[in-house]
Amino acid sequence: MSIMRILAKDVAQAAQDLGTDGMSGGAVEVELKGWVHRIRDMGGVVFIVLRDRSGLVQLVLDKDPDLTLESVISVKGTPALNGKAPGGAEIRVHDLECIARAAGDLPYQVNGDSAKTGLEAILDNRGLSLRNPKIKAVFTVQATVIEAFSAYLRSQDFTEIKTSKLVGNSTEGGSELFEVAYFDRKVYLAQSPQFYKETMVASGMERVFEAAPAYRAEKHDTPRHLNEYISLDVEMGFIDSERDLIELEKGLLTYIFEETARKNAAELALWSAAVPNADAVSRSPTVSYEEAVKIAGAESAKTGGGRIFDITPEAERFLCSWSLREYGSDLLFVNEFPRRYRPFYTYPLDASRTMSFDALFRGLEITTGGKRQHDYQAFLDVLPKFGLKAENFTNYLTLLKYGCPPHGGFAIGCERLTSRILGIANVKEASLFPRDRKRVEP
Repeated sequence: MSIMRILAKDVAQAAQDLGTDGMSGGAVEVELKGWVHRIRDMGGVVFIVLRDRSGLVQLVLDKDPDLTLESVISVKGTPALNGKAPGGAEIRVHDLECIARAAGDLPYQVNGDSAKTGLEAILDNRGLSLRNPKIKAVFTVQATVIEAFSAYLRSQDFTEIKTSKLVGNSTEGGSELFEVAYFDRKVYLAQSPQFYKETMVASGMERVFEAAPAYRAEKHDTPRHLNEYISLDVEMGFIDSERDLIELEKGLLTYIFEETARKNAAELALWSAAVPNADAVSRSPTVSYEEAVKIAGAESAKTGGGRIFDITPEAERFLCSWSLREYGSDLLFVNEFPRRYRPFYTYPLDASRTMSFDALFRGLEITTGGKRQHDYQAFLDVLPKFGLKAENFTNYLTLLKYGCPPHGGFAIGCERLTSRILGIANVKEASLFPRDRKRVEP
């Protein structure tokens, strides 16, 4: 007798190949390994739902195997079609081995409805909650997002880089930095790979990207903020304005959405989610900051809300709703931000505006970017206006002094994008092991 090792997702196909009676030219068994997800003793027949990395499958036994939920088992048996079973097929078990028996006092109900469990309980029991198929689906989708991000940029002749996360001083100004003891001095966790990206553009690579952690020591406690997150960073040389970057991001997001729809249909279904198609992304409008504030204000007035003076979280929701109604896309880009709202290195459009932009998707900012200052003297002139000193940027100034092309880039918050794709309310749920003001474990 031959035994074929398969995954839960392949049981239906195996049953079809072998015939519903499990026989095709001789006795054939399959072997599966995974976790006990659910047990139902019907008296005379026992149904176990086994979970592996591919999904769920029903096992049928003629006697109680005396197992606990989440025990790790190996089973051998015959696949058979059954329209009422998960995936349309089941395994009629001939042999079962308990590889690792789970204790009976599970602190988290892995097979329960995660929507009925509080976020703190989910995060406190992260090692177990990640076993829940709906929660695990978040990170299956996120893996596709990161993979598609990298694949698309490689197809556009970008080079992947990995930069240091220990820096000697702030890369963006401000004081939102985590200090780290580094031998006999203090260094900081990087807020972004900003200057390193620009260094590589100036080195002659011209087009670079990175997917890596970034750190912000901001004392937020909101559903949209993390203190450690995955930043999907892009930098490109020889651009004319931020509009070149917006067009690049449209192509990038289109590819990410297409790959997510192609690879993660089951995961999207668990969250009753869908992604925009290519036409919707192409219709996404670009509006100036001043225009965006006016639109958000008008939308707020329609609902009896207060006046809008800035691109606040409330304004982001109004703008995405407006874009969906007017353009059929809940993705839009806001550009020409005032200089007071952008980092010191942002390229000026005029005395008051910058060549910068944000991408808003389904009510949340997912991207910030823009053209950077590449002129040596102009960079020197702007530093004092932000309370910064040239001696803290010696290496970077060398790049500008000896020839740096016009360039710019953007960063997508990976957890934010994942949460918007799936309709998750709190970005912490889209972080494997979220770090915020209160949480550094597990």
